[in-house]
Amino acid sequence: MLNDIVTSTWEWFSLEWFLPQTLLSFEWENTLYVYLCAAIPLIFALRWLIHVRFRQNVEVAFAEEQLEASEFHWLRFIPSFVLMLGIAFIMLSLARPQRTNENIIQTSEGIDILLNLDISESMLIEDFTPNRLEAAKLVAKNFIRGRKYDRIGLVIFSGEAYSVSPLTTDYKLLNQYVEDIREDMIQEGGTAIGSALGMGTIRMKESKSKSKVMILISDGDNTAGNLDPITASRLAIAYNIKIYTILVGREGKVPYGKDMFGQPQYVENTIDESTLKKIAEIGEGKFYRASDNQALADVFAEINTLEKTEVTESRFKSIKDYYYVYLTWAIIFLIIWLALKSTFMSNVLED
Repeated sequence: MLNDIVTSTWEWFSLEWFLPQTLLSFEWENTLYVYLCAAIPLIFALRWLIHVRFRQNVEVAFAEEQLEASEFHWLRFIPSFVLMLGIAFIMLSLARPQRTNENIIQTSEGIDILLNLDISESMLIEDFTPNRLEAAKLVAKNFIRGRKYDRIGLVIFSGEAYSVSPLTTDYKLLNQYVEDIREDMIQEGGTAIGSALGMGTIRMKESKSKSKVMILISDGDNTAGNLDPITASRLAIAYNIKIYTILVGREGKVPYGKDMFGQPQYVENTIDESTLKKIAEIGEGKFYRASDNQALADVFAEINTLEKTEVTESRFKSIKDYYYVYLTWAIIFLIIWLALKSTFMSNVLED
């Protein structure tokens, strides 16, 4: 403790305070005094020129060759130089050199988001590039990369639902899970939308987050599973889970695979929006229709905008003043100047 006090007391006693890098590292509260400090040498130079121009000369009865300049004549400049330094350091102290240390603390109220992805056989239809499933996986990965602070989970479904990942902030692992999704991961065929919503609700019901969101991506009606989608939607909203539904695909003839000659095959595709619209209505979310890759990307971009994570930022700024360093030096130089005023230095003859 005593060493700390001694160090603090003698902190000013260092030539480092006068190095250019030290002076440039400060923030100056009153920059006007910095400019005045820079002008002090000019003021003293001007004072000296005026003194030389208007000084009174004493006539002496000596021949010019008999007059020799004393080798100590320069000593008369020392008091003025010391005074100049004292005033300069006063100006520096008045300029209030400071260093600021700012700490930023961010607290966030993250959103719990569960992605519910249809991987049924119809998701291999190629009205998206390269198909519906791969297009959905791509935008899902981009969506995950764009989130911060949120926990995200993943459920896949076809004839039944399967939880791939619980809610997590490990986005790198989650993206890998999405990348590894294949249409044959669930053997039972069909589209169990109700089961998928039920599985998502089970994953999210224990969440303490103020905002809970489920995003369901599918291309068809509920054709499998034991849980009705409407009932599953009401169960989800009972746990304050908002539901966004995205219907992917186009109606009419759409490409699906190739024939034995490598030519595209086409199948007739019908779409019923009513179920997904009703789910979004009950879930107090929004229904979207995406007919191509760009439209699907735009849907996720809009959801990303609607579901914003609340981030509170607290800033703590500590400011340390260093005016006392230069004020201490100023007092020392002014004391030295007062002492020199009474010495022979102030009376050394100029001629």
